[in-house]
Amino acid sequence: MRFSPDHLHLRSTDPEAAVRFYAGMFGATETGRAVQPSGALRVMLDLSGLALFIEGVPEGTGSPPPPPFRGLEHLGLRVDDLDAAAAALKAKGAVFTLEPKEVRPGVRIAFVQAPDGAQVELLQRG
Repeated sequence: MRFSPDHLHLRSTDPEAAVRFYAGMFGATETGRAVQPSGALRVMLDLSGLALFIEGVPEGTGSPPPPPFRGLEHLGLRVDDLDAAAAALKAKGAVFTLEPKEVRPGVRIAFVQAPDGAQVELLQRG
């Protein structure tokens, strides 16, 4: 049996703002929209081959606590040049919760604050 990635499902009190963030910061492209049976808007994005579903939730829906916590914590994106990626994202207004740093030989990371309490890790290997 083989398993392969299909999508990452995010929930947002402002799906339009979340779409603008992932499109503006990381070049995600919109692939579709649908209104769910619940009435919630779902916007589908393609982020370098990864399908992101961003679905609306009502105001007052709980946010994840600050890390660490159990469960899905962040989306990791690999980059070839972390410093260049960080500079480009900062020029677009990205807020870094962790500036680029080496965590072990050959591995550098940084974290960007995303909408709805999510985080995006930037990872450079080698």
